[in-house]
Amino acid sequence: MIAAPKSGSGKTMVTCCLLQALKNTGENLVSFKCGPDYIDPMFHQQIIGVPARNLDTFFTGEEQTRKLFLDSAGKDKIAVLEGVMGIFDGLGGVREEGSSYHLAQVTKTPIIFVADIKGMGRSVIPLLAGFLAYDKMHLIQGVILNRASRRYYETISPLIEKELGISVLGHVPECRDMHVDSRYLGLKLPNETDDIRRRLETASEEFAKTVSIEKVMDIASGAEMLPAGREEKRRDGKKKKNVIAAARDEAFCFYYEENLRMLQEFGAEIKYFSPLHDHKLPDGCCGILIGGGYPELYAGRLSENERMRNCIKQAAENGMPIVAECGGFMYLHSELVDREGVCYAMAGVISARCFYTGRLIRFGYVEIQDRKGCFLPEGKGIKGHEFHYYDSTDNGKDALAIKPVSGRTYSCIMEGENYWMGFPHLYYPSNGAFAKSVVEKAEAYRRAK
Repeated sequence: MIAAPKSGSGKTMVTCCLLQALKNTGENLVSFKCGPDYIDPMFHQQIIGVPARNLDTFFTGEEQTRKLFLDSAGKDKIAVLEGVMGIFDGLGGVREEGSSYHLAQVTKTPIIFVADIKGMGRSVIPLLAGFLAYDKMHLIQGVILNRASRRYYETISPLIEKELGISVLGHVPECRDMHVDSRYLGLKLPNETDDIRRRLETASEEFAKTVSIEKVMDIASGAEMLPAGREEKRRDGKKKKNVIAAARDEAFCFYYEENLRMLQEFGAEIKYFSPLHDHKLPDGCCGILIGGGYPELYAGRLSENERMRNCIKQAAENGMPIVAECGGFMYLHSELVDREGVCYAMAGVISARCFYTGRLIRFGYVEIQDRKGCFLPEGKGIKGHEFHYYDSTDNGKDALAIKPVSGRTYSCIMEGENYWMGFPHLYYPSNGAFAKSVVEKAEAYRRAK
């Protein structure tokens, strides 16, 4: 695991450079992101070409998180886990659950600690000493010094190793080309994708010169063994699949791979379509999934594609099951008002307006209890996360959202027999009954038609 004292320390840059460097040597890799973030797994998968997943001990607890890890990691792969925030920062910034350290404990993963020492001298030693003292499981096995000159690295690393007994694996000099800008993600313009890929390749080559990949591999090889994962579920290949159309393009790109995999395990076939570029839904689809993303950045083009807007509205009116989260929820509104105050017509499934607020709204983890019992047994919950600057004139009242630390509650979700629409991003493995229900509703629609 790549972890750090705080956000902005260089975890993403080190993780990406390490993945690219290992890939260049021909290693069989898989990556994981600690927490609910979509961006970093997209980067690992789309730019570097490494399969990527999310792991979150709040979403799935210890045992199931371990199973999800083993299902994807496999015995012949090297798994690189990217931490979140500071290493001990969990729920509400104060609980262990959901933290990088908790995930490392659960998966028995050794940690490489990234310390940004720009502007620091010998003070880096007590900084590291404090984190090592707090590491009760002794998981931190090595240190990488970020934004350190070669001369200072050669001066300070022997002192760190002598006083703290921790191996310094190398340093990363301050370099503009090694800065990873998440703006590229979701904006699938060919020239931008090619540019960031070239920059990362150059950065990873430099990284391999200043960080000992051999020492990193030695630490990885010392990871404690875990019990074998469960066998992947086998589906009857002859059984007719229920085609679920999933929106995926520049505007809609936020999907947990675990969610898609779970839908497939219950008998769904995922066919992707683009609300930006296509004019109709995939042939034979009997359900629609519209995830989060950046509809506000493409509002004009989404609005101009009237044929697709009408197609989705007609499908909803015909009773086709629809699940829409965050950006997808915004798209289903009658109108979307962007940050400049320009109003755009959207799909019109929901008679309400989405608008920019200028601040994060209801940010963070939630547990959502179904009040109507259409997609989950009544009163049962599923876990999720909210991250959005837009709000709606009607957020729905068919479910109750509960904040896990404060206990604060608020109403959310528009739910009916064939639709679930709202701002929260759901993590299906936290309650697989939801994914099963989605596929069953799609099958019922197919049979009825």
